[in-house]
Amino acid sequence: QEQLVESGGGLVQAGGSLRLSCAASGRTFSSYRMGWFRQAPGKEREFVTAFRWSGGRTYYADSVRGRFTISGDNAKNTVYLQMNSLKPEDTAVYYCAATKDYCFGTGCYRVDLYDQWGQGTQVTVSS
Repeated sequence: QEQLVESGGGLVQAGGSLRLSCAASGRTFSSYRMGWFRQAPGKEREFVTAFRWSGGRTYYADSVRGRFTISGDNAKNTVYLQMNSLKPEDTAVYYCAATKDYCFGTGCYRVDLYDQWGQGTQVTVSS
């Protein structure tokens, strides 16, 4: 059974850092695009970042570019989201997602492009 499991969320002060992990199992995701999304209370789920295991361009939302970094460890089948200089507005549930579909540019930002999702991990940034 294919599964994505996030971990690493928590409470951090503004300016601090967290690293989220997304462990993938049940299939080989090496040909997939992996993404991170987030959803704050009362808001729609929004794109954060995405990359493809096999290479190509990595995308970041403007709100996190320069502060967040996505990376992957093929041997562990795990994707990471390093979050630095956190702000209270980064508070949200963060979701890992995967798609085998091709995308380019803002097309990779679409929530409905991704058909595999984790259960989410809460990140809370205090001011």
